[in-house]
Amino acid sequence: MAFDAGMLACVIEEIRRMALGARIEKVFMPERDEIVLQMRSLEGGKRLVINAGSNTPRIGFTSAQKENPMSPPMLCMLLRKHLQGAKLADVRQAGFERVAVLEFETRDEMGFACTRHLYAEIMGKYSNLIFTGDGDRVMAALRTVDFSTSSLRQVLPGMTYELPPRQDKIDPISVTREQFSTLWSEAGFDRPMDKWITATFLGISAAVAREITYRAAGETDALVGSILEKKATDSFFDVVDMIREGHFSPCMILREGKPVEYAFCELRQYGSGFEMRPYESAGALLDDFFYTRDRELHIKQRAADVLRILTNADTRIRKKLELQRSELEDCKKGEKYKKYADLITANLYQLQRGMTRVELTDYEDYREDGSFGTVTVTLDSRLSPAANAQVYYKRYNKSKTARVELAKQIELGEAELDYIDTVFDSLTHAETTADLTEIRDELYRSGYASRMKNYALSKKSATPTVAHFRTSGGFRVLCGKNNLQNEYITHKLAGKNDYWFHVKNLPGSHTVMLCEGEEPSVKDFTEAAEIAAYFSKGADGQNVEVDYTLVRNVKKPTGAKPGFVIYHTNWSCIVTPVEEKVKAMREGK
Repeated sequence: MAFDAGMLACVIEEIRRMALGARIEKVFMPERDEIVLQMRSLEGGKRLVINAGSNTPRIGFTSAQKENPMSPPMLCMLLRKHLQGAKLADVRQAGFERVAVLEFETRDEMGFACTRHLYAEIMGKYSNLIFTGDGDRVMAALRTVDFSTSSLRQVLPGMTYELPPRQDKIDPISVTREQFSTLWSEAGFDRPMDKWITATFLGISAAVAREITYRAAGETDALVGSILEKKATDSFFDVVDMIREGHFSPCMILREGKPVEYAFCELRQYGSGFEMRPYESAGALLDDFFYTRDRELHIKQRAADVLRILTNADTRIRKKLELQRSELEDCKKGEKYKKYADLITANLYQLQRGMTRVELTDYEDYREDGSFGTVTVTLDSRLSPAANAQVYYKRYNKSKTARVELAKQIELGEAELDYIDTVFDSLTHAETTADLTEIRDELYRSGYASRMKNYALSKKSATPTVAHFRTSGGFRVLCGKNNLQNEYITHKLAGKNDYWFHVKNLPGSHTVMLCEGEEPSVKDFTEAAEIAAYFSKGADGQNVEVDYTLVRNVKKPTGAKPGFVIYHTNWSCIVTPVEEKVKAMREGK
């Protein structure tokens, strides 16, 4: 899944084709390691994202909208000062390194024409973003590197920019067939071809190396000695010539609808069970691939406190339920205590104080030979037989009361655990800081987040921002992404004759189709049910059952947790949610 030099070449070719000469209108920095350049060209408005994070480094056009911090970071303010209004004069790749060089024509503080460069080093955990001025001197960097960090290259303001230290590998773009033949003869017969490629040539990821091997030998782990030189040469230069000529075929590999791998060329190595999805643009490919990962990372970073509270609550409740169920199992001994007490009472005439054990006839244990079994009963030698009977009666009554109370407590605990699951599910659908704030407010009001440090509950909550969709029949569909939004949709926005949807027996969002006096078609009902299934814990499943009913049938019990409702009259349908279809119905996103 590496963003290799071939993928960078594909992205740069797309930027040159679509945005060369574009003017920079705005500069955003939604994340601490990501900038977005909003530009205007003859092709229209474009958003170029450059992510220099260690988890999702990349560069490319994006259609995703992200919230920006209230106070922009210093790097963002510097880039706005120098780049707003600037023209993208050139974009190129530094050799076959994973370094993109963006050259801008702009004017300095005195109004004189000048050139500025933005170096995007897309190199995994060593990724960086460096802005240089006259003489390629560093003006700012996302991550400065001093002598204590690296003795090979320093990145500090005022220093002249240098490319990262070159690896001891060969540039595949400059290799001829004769040179490749010489290298192949020295490769070693018992060495896997894909390992040899990554160790010998610069900028080729493991996935592309496996693809070259597969095209040469029909398998990804073939050894050099088992492959004909001509086939190896042809498959290698099929990929290299694609980069040289700029004829890319970006694609993504999916398994059960989830992204697995991507590359600038077709990946034919994956067999049945995998889907190869081609893309016309590298930007759309990267957008789709990194969308889920970015959102999950965003949640982990900004909702760490919420996740900790929920995880601790979930662990505590499960442990408590386990103990209560164990105690309830012990309460089944209560009937045995009553039996012992009855037997002692029935045999008082033959029992005496000071006895510790007694064997009594069990008239309930009738045997085939006409005899009865016996029961050994333990007695307290300090008590009279009647007092021993009372001790067992008290144990029986205590266990009987405990069974009733434990059953109530287990029911409450299971309901609380279900509620925690709904909040966990809400986190997976959170898209903005406002969504996370609503979840925090909900937990605070419910008593789970009362120990959240420095948390101030807003006196007047903002109106929840729900997700809007439109079916093919033109009906508006509203969907909540957390319990506060669910309540707002169901009890505030929806009319009594609108239709309400929810996945059956799983945590999920409340979904309402606004009918406005009309009767939706079967297709509209199906699409609304697919939205409800997608925004639920069953989003990755097939044949998901969804309940739907009129809003007037949905009630919230007094004192219930946020988002909890009951209904007794409903219909059900079976749908399979498809992410692309649901996204296509989304409005304002």
